[in-house]
Amino acid sequence: MKKIILLIVIMIPLTSFAQESSIGLRLGEPLSITYKTFLDENISVEGMFGRAGVNSAQYYRRSFENNRPSSNAFYAGHSTGNVLSFNARIAYNEDFTDDFGITEGYLLGYAGVGAQLRSVSVNYAYTDSSLSPTNIFGENRRNIDFGPEVYGGAEYYFDDLPINVFAEVGLFMELLDRFGHLRLQGAIGVRYIF
Repeated sequence: MKKIILLIVIMIPLTSFAQESSIGLRLGEPLSITYKTFLDENISVEGMFGRAGVNSAQYYRRSFENNRPSSNAFYAGHSTGNVLSFNARIAYNEDFTDDFGITEGYLLGYAGVGAQLRSVSVNYAYTDSSLSPTNIFGENRRNIDFGPEVYGGAEYYFDDLPINVFAEVGLFMELLDRFGHLRLQGAIGVRYIF
């Protein structure tokens, strides 16, 4: 949490140089509130905070088996909750309005890089033959994933409305907790321009 607050404090001075700022909702992976601002005509920064999707059941089973509470513990199942995601990104934006013959509004294409922090509470159920062969035991763990992401997309700005709509796709790679694990992400969304 301290790192998130520190990153927000660091990004606040960047907004004073912005030509245009917007805030909105991103529907997809992760589901987030998004704030985007331009540093100049082509460079934008974005911060997102929201709810990330969980990894596969096999991912959490493997995590349990790699770090068992005891040598006789056997995975019986899991549940997840309290899933959070925070992204900090920078992108290069290019105007494609004329290339597509758009006469109203304008269309930007963009590509960028960023960092993503994901946090999931995982409640494991397991058996332990050394304690009791019939009882089910539980253990709560916090799964923290951190790594870079690359992404690209397009956003359309309306002439008469202070909103833009966007669609994008990206790839997230874990550095921390499971190095090299890849996750394809995508979203659509809308932002209010102020």
